[in-house]
Amino acid sequence: MTDLDTRAAPSRAGALRRAAPALAGYAAVRALGLLALFLWSGARDKSAYTLLTARWDALWYVRVAELGYGYEVRLPNGDVHSNLAFFPLLPWLERLVATLSPLSFADGGFLVSLLASLAAAWGIFAVADHVYGRRVGVCAVLLWAVLPVGIVQSMAYSESLFTALAAWALYAVLTGRWVTAGTLALLAGLTRPVGLAVVAAVWVTAAAAFVREGRTAGPGAPADPGARADPGAQARRLLAVLLAPLGTAGYVLWVGHRTGKGPLGYLDVQAGWRNGFDGGYAFARFVAEKFTSFPAALAGVGLILGVASVVWLYATGVRQRQPLPLLVYTGVVTALALCASSYFGSKPRLLLPAFPLLLPLALALARARIRRSATVLGSVAVAGAVYGAFWLNGSGPP
Repeated sequence: MTDLDTRAAPSRAGALRRAAPALAGYAAVRALGLLALFLWSGARDKSAYTLLTARWDALWYVRVAELGYGYEVRLPNGDVHSNLAFFPLLPWLERLVATLSPLSFADGGFLVSLLASLAAAWGIFAVADHVYGRRVGVCAVLLWAVLPVGIVQSMAYSESLFTALAAWALYAVLTGRWVTAGTLALLAGLTRPVGLAVVAAVWVTAAAAFVREGRTAGPGAPADPGARADPGAQARRLLAVLLAPLGTAGYVLWVGHRTGKGPLGYLDVQAGWRNGFDGGYAFARFVAEKFTSFPAALAGVGLILGVASVVWLYATGVRQRQPLPLLVYTGVVTALALCASSYFGSKPRLLLPAFPLLLPLALALARARIRRSATVLGSVAVAGAVYGAFWLNGSGPP
């Protein structure tokens, strides 16, 4: 498999039929997670729907949808939490749903996330199926569904929407649909700051394609008419390169203009949340502090094993020669998640869009006997559903 295989993709109807088992399995896992959440929340006299739609980041998105930007909270320690930290695509969609239907903004966020999670599952299947085949695609979707933090896929958060846009953008790159890839990268950049990962995947893959064509057309290159660059394809690829960063760049520059702090104004907004990129120093110190007492040291061991597992999965993807856009995208998502300087408890959620990390595990499951794979996935699904219910009923944000 090369980094850009442009074999013909199935028709939309055929693609949906091909993905149907994966989507049905995904829906079943998510239904199990929601059932566990509603039962757990009911036992604690809490509203599961409120946990999904009206707490933590979901509230910030609803405020943007309802009131626009400009809302902020000043904390006693001097920190300023501004809603400018939240990218606009999800609030725009929440407002659209509320405008076109009797649903509230919070209901709109839940509906968007519900539909986006299915679109994300389909996109993950499309990527894995294209690279490794249908059975691996089904396993990849189910693995993404049963993640312990999978309940976030059903929340009025932006992770499902972003993953859907990212997965289909990567699929578009893999199948040579450059304008589609650039447009989806633009939209992903309006959804989360990590939209930079999709931009990087488009840019690096396009650059590699231009370099290959340059070598083919260079002096002394073999005269192979089939290898000659297609001017139309080059133009579409260049257009994708130009489109891809417009979402992220446009919002960041707008925030800088609104705050009066120039192009780096968005970094000041994130600093008000004590969030930034320090190469992982703060996270490493956070982990090290766990070893100053017991049983906190057990949590420290768990964190180290978790990070080591992520690194191992990425390295395995490199050894298995995953396509270039997947490696670039996953590398940037992982680096931004692990090297952020705060919100350490949210790192598993921040890694949720890095679905190509699951492809080595999906390959292993696809090669195992169906009964064994079903047993593993079923057991993890139950454990993940219970953990998700426990997690959301806790005090802190996911």
